[in-house]
Amino acid sequence: MRYNIGIIPNFNIMLDIEIQHGDITKVTADAIVNPANSFGWMGGGSAGAIKRAGGKIIEDEVVAQAPLEIGKAVVTTAGKLPYKAVIHAPTMETPAEKAQDYNVAMSVRGALLLADDQKMKSIAMPGMGTGIGSFPKKEAARVMLEEIKKFEPISLEKVILIDIDEEMVKEWQKNDK
Repeated sequence: MRYNIGIIPNFNIMLDIEIQHGDITKVTADAIVNPANSFGWMGGGSAGAIKRAGGKIIEDEVVAQAPLEIGKAVVTTAGKLPYKAVIHAPTMETPAEKAQDYNVAMSVRGALLLADDQKMKSIAMPGMGTGIGSFPKKEAARVMLEEIKKFEPISLEKVILIDIDEEMVKEWQKNDK
């Protein structure tokens, strides 16, 4: 399922937001976003799925850059996945720590800034902080869309919000009206 829900003008760049229900490791984009922890460990949730599909090399590369600061995303190769990179944007300091709205906002902003700096045209991100971090999906959708809509890109053209959780997808759709 694909839903085009908005075009946001920014000088000559239009940031397109697309919502999809699906697997982040199978989406078409320049890079995918991993809602990381500050240690870079990729055990469960979206991080675990990315590691299983792309290989342990992704985790090894991000752990080598740890500790990761919330709001400062880092980039690694994508291993066996067909992306230019994986962007790791921490939503929590320690694994299984409860995410807060500030953490979600900062991680989304950090991922957008790094993708733009890396000259990516499109990125895909799952619900940030909603899995292991247990942040409410309704609030995550609101915070994520606010951050994406106020972002002023230079190179980035498209953000794909994708999740295997149908509730997350519905919250993005509801919160973008």
